[in-house]
Amino acid sequence: MTSLRDRWAAGNETLGFWLSVPGFVAAEIAARQPVDYVCIDTQHGVIDYQASASMIQAIELAGGTPIVRVPWNEPGIIGKSLDAGAHGVIVPMVNTREQAEAVVRSARYAPEGSRSWGPVMAGMRHTDNREWAGANIAVIPMIETAEAISNLDEILSVPGIDAIYVGPADLAISLGLGPSGNEGNPLFDDALSTIIDGCHRHGVVPGIHSTGTLTPLRREQGFRMITVTSDALALRAGYASELAAARSGSGSSDAPGGSLY
Repeated sequence: MTSLRDRWAAGNETLGFWLSVPGFVAAEIAARQPVDYVCIDTQHGVIDYQASASMIQAIELAGGTPIVRVPWNEPGIIGKSLDAGAHGVIVPMVNTREQAEAVVRSARYAPEGSRSWGPVMAGMRHTDNREWAGANIAVIPMIETAEAISNLDEILSVPGIDAIYVGPADLAISLGLGPSGNEGNPLFDDALSTIIDGCHRHGVVPGIHSTGTLTPLRREQGFRMITVTSDALALRAGYASELAAARSGSGSSDAPGGSLY
């Protein structure tokens, strides 16, 4: 399995899915699609630790790359998520260099960091988990406030950061805008450009939350880690599409898919 870090080092784009609903079956279904990562959201999603551990197992079973968005910048949950087998962590609301340094310390073993040893799940999957973690774990702070942008160069210069991840809704709110519909607003667009330019200066991969239809724009803007949809969005869209087709009166026996059974 090629790690996110290796893909980024080769200059490749990475596309992923986002999971906010607990369940190992849906996690495996997502990971069996041709995506580069599947992120388990334990911040705003309704996923607890035990559920996230089983979802990590399911994603790995399907040959995918599981990463976790942790609830906060706190060493206990960062280490615990990595011990469960996550291949990387997205850490919210990182606004200063000191907070970015704390992320790296929590995610890296000594001497680069201070992660505690105890890879109960991850250790079963790698002969030398310390060596594997050093080479493969992706450390991804979130840039999602005006304060973070004002400290951008200091954050991006922290050794051990592989990528950053933009939370567009929180970023927009911190700029005095609404949480969505801000494409084309100069204030929002300039903030994204500032982030991408900073990433280029420091050799850090820019990532962002997106949708399938918005992804071409994000790619054009320069983002290289792009989450194209979430389970909740895909589920709603799938239900709406199937219901619309059922009520249209113009079905066809040649339609793809068929019944689950």
